[in-house]
This record gives sequence, structure tokens and C-alpha cells, in this order.
Amino acid sequence: MIAVRRAESDADLEAWRRVRIAVVPNERAQTVGELREALTPTQLYLLAELDGRVAGSGVAGRSDLAGQGFLSPRVLPEARRRGVGTALLRELAEHVQRLGLDQVGTLTDNTASLAFAERFGFREVDRDVEQIRAIGDEPWPEPPAGIEIVSLAERPALFERAYHELALEAFRDFALDRPLEISLEDWNREWQVWPEGSFFALADGELVGMAGLIRDDDRPERAENSLSAVRRDWRRRGVASLLKRTVLAWAAANGLREVYTWTQNGNAAMRIVNERLGYETRSVAIRVRGRLPLPR
Repeated sequence: MIAVRRAESDADLEAWRRVRIAVVPNERAQTVGELREALTPTQLYLLAELDGRVAGSGVAGRSDLAGQGFLSPRVLPEARRRGVGTALLRELAEHVQRLGLDQVGTLTDNTASLAFAERFGFREVDRDVEQIRAIGDEPWPEPPAGIEIVSLAERPALFERAYHELALEAFRDFALDRPLEISLEDWNREWQVWPEGSFFALADGELVGMAGLIRDDDRPERAENSLSAVRRDWRRRGVASLLKRTVLAWAAANGLREVYTWTQNGNAAMRIVNERLGYETRSVAIRVRGRLPLPR
């Protein structure tokens, strides 16, 4: 007996988190507070129960990629191949369709999940690359003359400035097949970073770069790299490397043992910067897209 319902209470959202942690152990999961904040009219969180026990979860909504929605069904390993994933997928897809969208995207990370998606008409459109960096003895870099490095904790007002002066330009340069549409409201709600571990580069008071970390409350020994961005006229001048080395030094000084980051397959320049800093590729996720309604 499969039952799919909305995840609305704190207990529901914690159960939703536990499925995500079990299925995607290498990535941070949003806290209950973050999930509650993300419960907008367009975003749907679902729990699936099999014979009265939580067996899966899913999320769907309007994508940051223009003209499409997103969905992500997840099923616990012991409950797979029993119809739970299909039940979640169909409800999530119907939600996206109710938003007036006729295309939907998702990520798959193995051949089984890719084959499942292809059964419903999804086709590969891109790939994302995960890189990981073990933290060791990380020296603090010395900024060159004319560059000031400050943390978000020191200058919290820089976060909103960064949206206008760095992030919008960086979003336009993402190696994706359609543009990103991220509002200031989205930025403030969904792109929050670890203030003490996130840094900005300034030249004569102008923002020229940013890089930082996102805290993992479940695994305090690791963190995810947040958006790394350098203003176009300051690229290829060592700013990205300087900021990332500052982040790594802060991570070492604060007891972290691992950081990881995701880049688009077409963003070879950032991957090369990461590789020079000691990052190694750990996994590749396949980005797929399908049309709505899903085939029966």
C-alpha cells in the first residue's frame, strides 16, 4: 500500500530530510528551518509511505532555469522497485504542470535512475561535475597590493551588493543551455552562506570577487563551496584562486576536513582552478529534461 502526502509539519520535514540524507549522503541536507522557509506556494514537498512506513520523499517547483520546472523523487534503497518512485514522480510532475509549465528537469546519478527517468521520456541535456578537496595544513594567502579580503561576518551588507555586482553576471555566464532566473528574493532565501567562512575581494571599495562555504549542520566536519564569482574585468588575474585559498585556510583553522563543489560540465575554467588547488573529481550527475504531461 503506497500513500503519498504533503510534508508540512516539522516532523514531516525531518522525515523528508532523513530520506534525502540516506539517498544522497555525500551532500548537505537543508535544515527543517530552511525547508520551512522554502515552502512557497510554488514549491511542494512530499512524503511517500509504503505499508505505513516512510519509504521516499520528493520536491518539485519552478526551476531557476528559464521556462521549466524541477522535480526530484527519492526512494530508500529497501523500498525500491515497488512503485514508490513512480507514485512520487507522477504527483510531482502534476504539480509542475499546474504551475503552467510543460517541461521539467531533474538530476540522476546512476544508470538505474537514468533508466527510470528515460522510461518517462526524460533525455540527457547536460552533466554536472562534483569535485572534492581534503583539508590539510592550509596557509593563509597574502592578498596582492590593491586587493582587500573581508569576510561576510565583517561586512554583512556585502551579501546583497554581491547579488547585483557579481552574482547576476555570474549567472549569465553559467555553462547551461538556458538562462538562469534568480531574483533578489531567491538570492536572500536560497543562497545563504556561512558568514565567517565566506569572503569578498574588493579593489578600491568595488566588489570584484566572492567565494565561500555553506555549513552542513549534520556533518560539521565538511562544507559545500558556495557560488564562486569574479567580475569579468578581473578574471584571469588570480582573484578566484586567492579567494578559494582563503576559504580553504579558514576551513583548516576551523576544524573542517572536507569541502566539495559542483560545476557545470562546460565550465572547464573553474574546474581547472579547482584542480590546481588540489580538488579531485568524485562524481558526475546527469541533468535530464522531459515534457509534460508524462507518458502513461
